Amino acid sequence: MRTDADVIVVGAGLAGLVATYELVRAGRRVLVVEQESEANLGGQAHWAEGGLFLVDSPEQRRLGIKDSYQLALSDWLASAGFDRAHDDRWGREWAQAYVGFAAGEKRDYLRGLGLRFAPVVGWPERGTGAAGGHGNSVPRFHIAWGTGPDLVRVFREPVLDAAERGLVTFKYRHRVDELVVEGGTVTGVSGAVLAPSHEPRGVPSSREETGHFELRGQAVLLTTGGMGGNHELVRAHWPVERLGPVPSSLLSGVPAHVDGRMLEITERAGGSVVNLDRMWNYPEGLANWSPVWPRHGVRVIPGPSPLWLTAEGRRLPPPLFPGHANTQSLGHIARTGHSHSWFLMNQTVADKEFALSGSEQNPDLTGKHYLRALAPSRKTRYGPVRAFLDRGEDIVIRRTLSALVDAMNALTPDSPLDIARVEQEVITRDRQLVNHYCKDMQLMSVRNVRRYLPERLTRVAAPHRLLDPAHGPLIAVRLRLMTRKTLGGVQTTLDSQVLRPDGHVFDGLYAAGEAAGFGGGGVHGYHALEGSFLGGCVFSGRTAGRALARDLL
Repeated sequence: MRTDADVIVVGAGLAGLVATYELVRAGRRVLVVEQESEANLGGQAHWAEGGLFLVDSPEQRRLGIKDSYQLALSDWLASAGFDRAHDDRWGREWAQAYVGFAAGEKRDYLRGLGLRFAPVVGWPERGTGAAGGHGNSVPRFHIAWGTGPDLVRVFREPVLDAAERGLVTFKYRHRVDELVVEGGTVTGVSGAVLAPSHEPRGVPSSREETGHFELRGQAVLLTTGGMGGNHELVRAHWPVERLGPVPSSLLSGVPAHVDGRMLEITERAGGSVVNLDRMWNYPEGLANWSPVWPRHGVRVIPGPSPLWLTAEGRRLPPPLFPGHANTQSLGHIARTGHSHSWFLMNQTVADKEFALSGSEQNPDLTGKHYLRALAPSRKTRYGPVRAFLDRGEDIVIRRTLSALVDAMNALTPDSPLDIARVEQEVITRDRQLVNHYCKDMQLMSVRNVRRYLPERLTRVAAPHRLLDPAHGPLIAVRLRLMTRKTLGGVQTTLDSQVLRPDGHVFDGLYAAGEAAGFGGGGVHGYHALEGSFLGGCVFSGRTAGRALARDLL
């Protein structure tokens, strides 16, 4: 059979780059097929803040954090909640393998490629309040120094070097529409050649077709990502029984080309696609005042102190506090019948806690400006944060609570807030600060987090009354539901081989990254622990590349 390469990698995101890197290290010829232009090389990882889930790292130990594989695996399995005998079989095995990787080779593997880590370890997804429940027991969020773009760089550079040596060929603007299957084995891909695009990274490109192609290889590896940019598909798989009604409006945390097409194409060809009702969308999205793609949303990284109110002005119940339980909070908001909620804070809280996710929103980390990135300072002075405060359509700032609520209602006239209800929620919270102890579980959590020195110094304001004029003015942030990651996907073995629905291997076909639910069709189960998406692309891409390099002729 004629072959154009040893392996055809469909998708030039992070997982595809990692797999290609591993393949060319073994001397394999790789053909990378990508529907977007060269400007999009590296995919969604370019936009990421660069958080990576590591366990018992030197960075943790220097900060006095005691972590272990056993504790991390316990947290992961409790958060995943695997409960589907068929669909979760391989996801559970991938989870155990991935946590082992995070506690073992992961850090050295990335450092060996030239990646470094910021010394401060973050603590997202602090959980639902039970030792055996969802959440990170300790901080594990390690930020790549240089954020997502530098993580992409350490794989892109050796892959481009291999391209110069003739081991890698890129086929940009080639959209795969079909897997070529002969005698039950995948032998190639076919599809449409799209018109050249000169749009910048992330900007929607033309879908004009200028030709057709068919390519052959010993194997095909799918690394095409999830479906977060395809709201029709997200809504089709929205788990109403768990997360409430399908939201009437959604922001997009990913570009429009993250469309989930290959999931449907793989299933149509005979591959097993599972758990697409498991998603990692965010309730804390802001409309980007300078959008790159349609409905472009930016996530607020939730500090622990804001008062979180529903669209009706009711405080979210315990343990649904900022930064604790992402999907449970999203589900609570969706069940109100609205697609937004509110953070209430004051200037003091905003100065310490108001932060935005992503490489663009953290130029000091992305640009490796050590002192500016790590020195404690007022976050509202950061350029990207200041731009949202000044220009963002979702933020209002006023001196009094009544004026603030009036401004909030001007943003959402179809769901007006009752000033008396909002005032009662704020005053009730503030009364809990008369003593150094209280029954308010959010304030108890704030004090717990402040016991972790890096959070106290750089991230968490000292508890105080929100209505204290000395800490004003007051700030309200309208938070919108926003799509992001697909936790389900193509079901695979521990060697990244795609399975058929009957459990047998689909010969010639492999999958990695978000397209595979980051491994096995759903390594996260129902809930993620953050820092596990980029790392999941690295681990599954590495696994697929090494398995293919070992097993092909």
